[in-house]
Amino acid sequence: MRWMVTGAAGMLGQDLVRLLRERGEDVTPLGRDGLDITDPTLVAEVVRDVDTVVNCAAWTAVDDAEDAEPAAFRLNAVGPQLVARAAAAAGARTVQVSTDYVFDGVASAPYPADAPMAPASAYGRTKAAGEWAVRAEDPRALIVRTAWLYGAGGSCFPRTMARLARERDSLSVVTDQVGQPTWTLDVADLVHRLGTADAAPGTYHATSSGQVSWHGFTRLVVEALGKDPAMVGETSSDAFPAKAPRPAYSVLGHETVRAAGVEPIGDWADRWRAAAPEVLGA
Repeated sequence: MRWMVTGAAGMLGQDLVRLLRERGEDVTPLGRDGLDITDPTLVAEVVRDVDTVVNCAAWTAVDDAEDAEPAAFRLNAVGPQLVARAAAAAGARTVQVSTDYVFDGVASAPYPADAPMAPASAYGRTKAAGEWAVRAEDPRALIVRTAWLYGAGGSCFPRTMARLARERDSLSVVTDQVGQPTWTLDVADLVHRLGTADAAPGTYHATSSGQVSWHGFTRLVVEALGKDPAMVGETSSDAFPAKAPRPAYSVLGHETVRAAGVEPIGDWADRWRAAAPEVLGA
């Protein structure tokens, strides 16, 4: 299968390109320098002679989007629309990477793939718009939502916490935000498995199984460093005010993944222990 990956220099894009190559796939990686996905002429010229286009390019600065929503919209909605349009014209399938921020974050049970979108932030609104645009342009598209990403190829929560844990005697981390820490390499694996399984068009959740708070996750990060998890104290989101609201509950359900005959990503804690040497050693 011939793959094209936009946003290939990002944390997820790097792992996706690496995994596809390791599995013997034909892959064309395109970073920001190689393709501006908001340029319709360039996108139409570049997206050709492939079977699947995975769009990992995105505006991910959540707080900055509050003051620059038009710019975030251009990258998170207009860009994906152009990519999906070009992919459909070339006979390829689009895989659009999306986010838990399209939901309101106030649920108490995992969000199914068909739950109503109700974003509470500019970032969430622009990503939701991107989903709608891709579905409209490419009837064969897959929307793959993920959350709480970490990896070796970029800045991420566990690497930040590890650095702070090495510098300090104690940390205070919120207990009132719950989600599914997810390794970018596992997302790449799931995207590949969905693609090779010829999964039906629709929405799929690429997050680890189970759930934990940022506080609970940090305890395992500290443990991976050989330090005492007791150094991680509890606090609430009120201690860390931010421009954009953070979802209190970012747990996504995996029913559509199973329905496609594909196994969801495993338990978050098991996957973290597998990832920690690479992520923290990077």
